[in-house]
Amino acid sequence: MNVTILPPANPASPSAPASAASPGGLAAPADSGRKVRLGDALLQDGLITEEQLRQALELQKKHGKRLGTILVEMHLVTENEIAQVLSRQLRIPFVDLGNYLVDPIIARLVPEHLARRHQLVPINKVGNKLTVAMVDPLNIIAIDDVAIITGLMVKPVVGTPTGVAKAQQEAHGEGTLTERLIDDITTMSKDAEDPANLDLSQDFDENDAPIIRLCHLVIAQAVQSGASDIHIEPHEKDLRVRYRQDGMLQTVMQPPKKAAAAIASRIKIMASLNIAEKRLPQDGRIKLKVHQRNIDLRVSIIPVMWGEKIVMRILDQSSLKVKLEDLGFEPGTLARFKAGIAAPYGIVLVTGPTGSGKTTTLYSALATLNTAERNVLTAEDPVEYMLPGINQLQCRSEIGLTFAGALRSFLRQDPNIIMVGEIRDFETAEIAIKASMTGHLVLSTLHTNDAPGTIGRLTNMGIEPFMITTSVLLVQAQRLVRRICKECKTEIKPRAEQLAQLGITPELLRRLDLPHLNERNLLFYRGKGCEACNNAGLRGRVGVYEVLAMTERLRELILNGGSTDDIRRQAVEDGMLSLRESALRKALLGQTTIEEVVRVTLGEH
Repeated sequence: MNVTILPPANPASPSAPASAASPGGLAAPADSGRKVRLGDALLQDGLITEEQLRQALELQKKHGKRLGTILVEMHLVTENEIAQVLSRQLRIPFVDLGNYLVDPIIARLVPEHLARRHQLVPINKVGNKLTVAMVDPLNIIAIDDVAIITGLMVKPVVGTPTGVAKAQQEAHGEGTLTERLIDDITTMSKDAEDPANLDLSQDFDENDAPIIRLCHLVIAQAVQSGASDIHIEPHEKDLRVRYRQDGMLQTVMQPPKKAAAAIASRIKIMASLNIAEKRLPQDGRIKLKVHQRNIDLRVSIIPVMWGEKIVMRILDQSSLKVKLEDLGFEPGTLARFKAGIAAPYGIVLVTGPTGSGKTTTLYSALATLNTAERNVLTAEDPVEYMLPGINQLQCRSEIGLTFAGALRSFLRQDPNIIMVGEIRDFETAEIAIKASMTGHLVLSTLHTNDAPGTIGRLTNMGIEPFMITTSVLLVQAQRLVRRICKECKTEIKPRAEQLAQLGITPELLRRLDLPHLNERNLLFYRGKGCEACNNAGLRGRVGVYEVLAMTERLRELILNGGSTDDIRRQAVEDGMLSLRESALRKALLGQTTIEEVVRVTLGEH
């Protein structure tokens, strides 16, 4: 039986108490290779003094308890502090089970008597790998027992004794969280959905009603896992919760169908929506703090056949602090984009489908341009992130405050830079272009497939070619590809037919600024799958970009009514890297896979 675990260090020296190393009395390997005991680690972190450690060791000899237990009883450290120290020393992740929703089906893979004896609880299963929270993650006997019983490879993570015990109680005690939830929904009266009868507090507490706990834990786990969206979907016979991670939706749990109405009511209350309205779509916003991070949730609720479907977009202020240099631009493409946004006037358009990172690019550009000498105004629907020093306006079409109306007002506010969330119609496009022609830099987005196609889109809106050529500085199109996991990255030698299919030639390699590569040393890469990436081989995302900068040849071509294909050919001649070429360059540099290149740029030139 293969068991995934860090090997324990050499046994402690005879002079040292066996149980002074960790809560389980095991030595932990330090980065230098020396064994580090728990007491030493706590001393190094300044959590206890040498005198306090001496007193605790004396009590340990007297009572025979674990050192960690004694230190907690002396109120010198908390269980969480011990677990985090242990996690760092062992290089094994720490999981705060207080903010983790344990699936009882997974927890019950290990019998209750075994889980309690070894102080562990299974918390996640991906493929043939089982993640197990353990008070003592170096207990090889316990790991062997779990591996034999489940037939799975075991990945230990560090948990606190209290957290593990509570998770065990949820899984094996009198009624799991899910079972209590079913009972709660079954016995819920018709008045239970009245907002006056529900706890409106947004502060998580273990004593809250099951519905409140479930909603908070779903959100907390989504934030912790790096998800961008939460989907709660009622179907005829079940209720499904999915997270969008790295652009892909994954089912994470299936609460009881009877909980659907109560969950929708709870989310509506948190988002200050009308709890009684179930026939019309509603949009709202939730502000809360998760793991010491300020999180905004953009909530959308629509009526569907079997209830109300909820989608919550997670807007994490900390994730917005990205420099343009870190987004994934190729060097030449970044130089073009920076030159465009540095112009005193004109219009810069960022295009791409929903979820391609346009907002992040625009906000990063605004952060670069935002100085005390400039007046920056934005019109957005909705305002996703709050940017210090920038004047942001929330458009409200229901009261007539549209993008076009906001733009007209902006021109009387002495602006230097204007950002319009999206150009959706001729009126907005015309005002934005006129503003860019009267001494203002205008940034906006447009939904087109690529940069050259944006010119045709503006023409179809009714914008005259001469206005396009006079005002547009550059058009940028973008997509997001998934990164290869750094922990399990491996090389692949491409076949000749693959190179031909992808159009990889010596000339293309020169265009991509990769002259050192040739058919003999060309390599692609993929991830084999590991614990770090949940066996997916991919982790995180990076942008691919094409930037069409307006040149004299392009202006002449547009004025003469050139087609999108003509504009694309001319832009490439003028030095534009296409989306496909940008993605191929990242694949050749080992950042993404060929499969991702094909998936994201299928049909692109």
